[in-house]
Amino acid sequence: MLPLDENYVAELEAIAAEIQESDELAYYLSEEEESYFEQMKDRFEPKIELLYNKVAAENPLQIVSLDKMLMSEHFEGMFLPRVLGYSVLRGEINKQFKYTRPQDHFKDVLMAICHSPNFEILKKRIGQSIQVGFALSSDIWITNLITPIENKRIRYFLQSQKLDKYYSPEGRQQGLAIYKKQFVNFNYMTADFPKTLGELKVLWSSLKDFLIYREEKKLDNKSLMPFLKSLIGNEEFQGHDEHLQILGFYANFFDLEGEDFEHLRKHFNATRKKHTDFSKHWLAFILEMHESRRVDLNAQADARISSILDKSIDDELTEYYALMDTLHSIGYMREEAMEAVKAFYNRHEGTSLINECVRMVIYHYLARLINNLEVSDYHELFDLSKIYTVYINIFANQQFNQDVKELSMRFVKRALRQYTDKRGRDYQDIKKFVSTTFVDLNFMKEKEVVEMFKTRRKKKTES
Repeated sequence: MLPLDENYVAELEAIAAEIQESDELAYYLSEEEESYFEQMKDRFEPKIELLYNKVAAENPLQIVSLDKMLMSEHFEGMFLPRVLGYSVLRGEINKQFKYTRPQDHFKDVLMAICHSPNFEILKKRIGQSIQVGFALSSDIWITNLITPIENKRIRYFLQSQKLDKYYSPEGRQQGLAIYKKQFVNFNYMTADFPKTLGELKVLWSSLKDFLIYREEKKLDNKSLMPFLKSLIGNEEFQGHDEHLQILGFYANFFDLEGEDFEHLRKHFNATRKKHTDFSKHWLAFILEMHESRRVDLNAQADARISSILDKSIDDELTEYYALMDTLHSIGYMREEAMEAVKAFYNRHEGTSLINECVRMVIYHYLARLINNLEVSDYHELFDLSKIYTVYINIFANQQFNQDVKELSMRFVKRALRQYTDKRGRDYQDIKKFVSTTFVDLNFMKEKEVVEMFKTRRKKKTES
C-alpha cells in the first residue's frame, strides 16, 4: 500500500468539504429522511467514482489508501458499499473457495460502515457483499470480528449474513461467480509487492493475477515500473519459482527501452543461470499464458524474450526462441517454416512441454485468422485448411486436431446462418468443403455431415 498522492488527496478533500456544506446533507440531518440521503448519494458518489477510477488506472498501488480516506466520517458513508464489494473480491481464493489469508481490509471497511451514523441506510446496500465475504472467510475470523461489537442490533445483523448455502465449496463457487458479475466493468484491483523472500512466497500469486488483470484491460503500468524492477533485480529472489513467474510476465508483456531494457536483460540471464531447470519452468509459464483466455502471448511477446536471451547458452530455450524467430519472421504458412517446425518437433518428445508450446503458437496463429474471417471470405478457410492439414500431420496430436476442428466448425456454422439458400453456390461450396476436408481429417463422419446438411421438414400445422 502506498500513500495517496497529494493531488488526489486535495481532490478528495474538496469533495468531502462539498458534501459537508451541501443542502442535501443539511436537509437529511434536519429531517432524517432517507430521500435526502439518496439525493446526496446521487450527487456525490459519481464524483468519488471518477476519482476512484483515475487512481485505479494511474496508481493502483494507492487504492487502499484511498479506501481508508473514504472511511472518514466527512464522506457520510458515500461509496463505502462499493468499496466493501471491492475488498471482498480482492482476496486470493484457494481451491476450497476460501481466502488464503485473512482479509483485514474487508474487516476495516465493514467496521467503518457499521460504525457510521448512517448505518441503517447503508446496510441496505451491503448484504450480499457481507454474505460472500463471510462465506470466503473462516468461522473463527468471523467470530472474532463480530464478538467485540457492543451494539446488539449491528451484531445480530452481521450474524444473519452467514448463509447455509455457502457451507460447501460448490455453493461458495457459485455464489462468488454470481457476485463477481456485478463488478465486471469496474477497476478495483491492487497488489502488494514483496520485499522479503517470505513475502514473495505468500504474495506472488495475487501479484501475478493483478498483472494479468492490468494486461487484460490494457491499462498503463508506468507507475508499477520501479516496483517491478526492484523485484526482478532482487538477487535473493532469483532462482525461486515465484520470482520466475513475475519475471516471465514482466519480460513478455512490458515494452522496455534503454536502461529498463538493459536491466531486464541482465537479471533475466542472471536468473536463468541461478534457477534449477529454468527452461522447464519457463516453458511451463509460457504454456500457461498460451492457454489463458485473458492475455495474448503473441509474436511481439516472443520477440521481447528473443531480444534479451543470451543465445550463447546451448539449451532448449535458445532452440525454442530460434524457432520462434523463424516462424514470426517468414510466417507459419511458408514451406520453410513448416519444415523448421517439423524438424524441431521431431527432435523432442511429442508430449513434451516444448512441443506443447510450439503447438499452441501455431494454434493461436490459426485462431486469430479464422476467428476474424468474415463469412464472405469462406474461401480463405478452404485455403487455410491445406496449411493446418500439414500441421495436423506434423503434430499427430488429438488435442490440436480437436481445437482446430472447433475453430473451423464455429466458422462453418456462422457461414451457414448467413447462406441459407441450399441451392445457392455459397451453400454448396461450404457443403462440399465440409463433406471432403472434414471427413478426410476425421473432424466428422460421413453420417454426421449428412445430418448437418439435411433438409428439415417443417411440421404440419393441425387444421
